[in-house]
Amino acid sequence: MSTSFHSPTDGSDTKDELLVNDHVSEHDDDRSTVGNSMRDMASRIPEQLSAIGRDISRTIERAISAKDDYMLAVKVSQDAQVKLGQLVQAGVFGTRAEAAAFLIDEGIKTQGALFERVEQKLGEIERLRAELRGMIAENKT
Repeated sequence: MSTSFHSPTDGSDTKDELLVNDHVSEHDDDRSTVGNSMRDMASRIPEQLSAIGRDISRTIERAISAKDDYMLAVKVSQDAQVKLGQLVQAGVFGTRAEAAAFLIDEGIKTQGALFERVEQKLGEIERLRAELRGMIAENKT
């Protein structure tokens, strides 16, 4: 009792098969594209790390070559102490004091607008003090 198989004449099997094949092909293309992108990114990592290292080295050389005119004792948080120690341990700086001095200088540069405003206000304060001294001097005579 065998029955013969007749494929549908409307082409639906062929269409489904093509859809599956197209989907697999698109998936493979996506994987290939992602794989190529990842390889491209990975191949650029050494170059980028080298550039970062050069930038850090230049910045550190500038910081170390600057002459320190003043000694200042400051209290820092435990977290700051750990971070400064990490910079020394990594060989970025010779001492925690050098690391702290560098970070303070960088912070001051970053906050340039704040210090300009402070200088303006200090000028105003000095002008008001001089005005008050003048008023007192006038009352004495």
